[in-house]
Amino acid sequence: MTKTAFITGATSGIGKSTAIHFAINGINLVLCGRRQDRLDALKEELGKEVQVHILNFDIRDKESVKEAIDSLPKEFSQIDILINNAGNAHGLDTIQDGSLDDWDAMLDINVKGLLYVSKALIPKMIAQKCGHIINIGSTAGKEVYPKGNVYCASKHAVDAINQGMRIDLNGTGIRVGAVNPGLVETEFSNVRFKGDEDRAENVYKGFQPLKPEDIADIIYFVVTRPYHVNIADLVVMPTAQASSTIVNKS
Repeated sequence: MTKTAFITGATSGIGKSTAIHFAINGINLVLCGRRQDRLDALKEELGKEVQVHILNFDIRDKESVKEAIDSLPKEFSQIDILINNAGNAHGLDTIQDGSLDDWDAMLDINVKGLLYVSKALIPKMIAQKCGHIINIGSTAGKEVYPKGNVYCASKHAVDAINQGMRIDLNGTGIRVGAVNPGLVETEFSNVRFKGDEDRAENVYKGFQPLKPEDIADIIYFVVTRPYHVNIADLVVMPTAQASSTIVNKS
């Protein structure tokens, strides 16, 4: 039976690579994001391989999330896999110099957005007595680094939510797990540094970072394990990275 995956933050980085990897392997897709042009391009590209439905909404808006999910056509009404991927870092400042707007954005997207989508889809999974939720966390959810304060807090929250979900959904037939990447070369740093491309590029210089495709491959591995196997929590870093602050750059 062909499965359907619901991916948030699907227009770039890990979300986009996961969508491509799933499509190649015959998994139908519901792709979510805010950039309509990118959603349209993905639908045209991946629609040649599988069925694709796109949803344009702001994950921070709980009413928009509910409306979007309620609008799913019948052929996409059963969601087998939820990839809670949407998330961003905004700024890299000390707690005393941090921007309230940046804090709001990180907590609203990384924590509340994940909760809004999960809240809308979990009842459907409970009703069908099956499903698989993958929460994309970060090594920032396992440790705290200088100037990471609120971003780290948001990813620690994802870690706690992932554990809480797995406990609360035990016995429902739904598997829950997290994939926590270290340094992955995506648009992440461009967003964090608000378009300062030189600063963003320096993050990934001097070593080989992970690529979005690496994480997509791992996510596919996780969701294709036999039903009795649940990979509950997985941390992955590039070989050059030992922690958030220890990276071997030559």
